[in-house]
Amino acid sequence: MKNYANILAEHKDCILYEAGRGPSTGQSTGWIGGNAPAYFDDKADAIQEGDLGYYFYLSLIHPFKPASMISIFIPNDYEKYVEHNQYPDCSIKVMEHPMTGESLSDHFAHPDLIKHLISHRETCSDLHSMDQSFLIKFGGSPRLVQDEAYYSAKLREEGFSFLFQVDEDGYPETLLREDSSYPFGFGALYIYANITPNDVQDPVAGFWQFS
Repeated sequence: MKNYANILAEHKDCILYEAGRGPSTGQSTGWIGGNAPAYFDDKADAIQEGDLGYYFYLSLIHPFKPASMISIFIPNDYEKYVEHNQYPDCSIKVMEHPMTGESLSDHFAHPDLIKHLISHRETCSDLHSMDQSFLIKFGGSPRLVQDEAYYSAKLREEGFSFLFQVDEDGYPETLLREDSSYPFGFGALYIYANITPNDVQDPVAGFWQFS
């Protein structure tokens, strides 16, 4: 639990991640694009909602629970998650689960994303991160596209705190297939959780924003 308090309680520091298509420059900590983790091979019914299908977006090994991953799925209908972009009605699915490798099945594969590995770039001060490009910022304070308090009001009211964000400003140029659109409109997705002095529980999609 090294740096846990500084990163998740006091918000002084944060962990920055990047993505690359070739061999990771550091230890791989997950992936974006490609197939979902094998954990979901027999859980399609838990991901789908009626007629609404989902694509796999990314999986990140939990930095404070190395046996666990956090995986994100987004609706395959862009209009659905444009309309439902904020907790408690956010249609993005965030699931913590045991760590597994990538599935051989492409059932959830996003057609616009080419698989890239995620790797830890640096642990730094929260202040330093604010003018950096990154794919994921874990801990610290959110760097908002739209600094409006109403986005997080209900989350804070129910005891959720910022956990991490995925920022499309940090996409490598090779992530999107030719003529594809950014899933979040060149924006950012913000994940919240119940954070105690010793544990992180119940990660949820808080909201997403674009400029």
